[in-house]
Amino acid sequence: MAKKITAQIKLYVPAGQANPAPPVGPALGQHGVNIMQFCKQFNDQTKGREGLILPAIISVYEDRTFSFIIKSPPSSVLIKRAANLAKASGTAGKEVIGKITVKQVEEIAKLKMKDLNTSDLKQAIRIISGTCRSMGIQVEG
Repeated sequence: MAKKITAQIKLYVPAGQANPAPPVGPALGQHGVNIMQFCKQFNDQTKGREGLILPAIISVYEDRTFSFIIKSPPSSVLIKRAANLAKASGTAGKEVIGKITVKQVEEIAKLKMKDLNTSDLKQAIRIISGTCRSMGIQVEG
């Protein structure tokens, strides 16, 4: 019989840098999960993706074991990386702080495809373009 899930935790953790310090330690500790075991498994699975912040969905079971799924990085992180920016515009719509090409938007859309709520590439590109617009980044082309 399948194990009963007692909690589901969503965390944003830098790839390869999970450690028992907040936010990981307190979030897992209150559910009785082995924090070091999670950190070791997460860091092993995210090797080579350093510099990205990855969402992890952790399912905690009755016997205090866990399993987790690593999603693709948030669109905003990928867009900032493509535009070589540290942060997005504080006044989006009034101020354009960077530019990226349609080809870069298409690459981001392909990477995010499994996490977006569409299976059509054109629609995924429109979703990512909308995120760019809300960040004050212009899409050229």
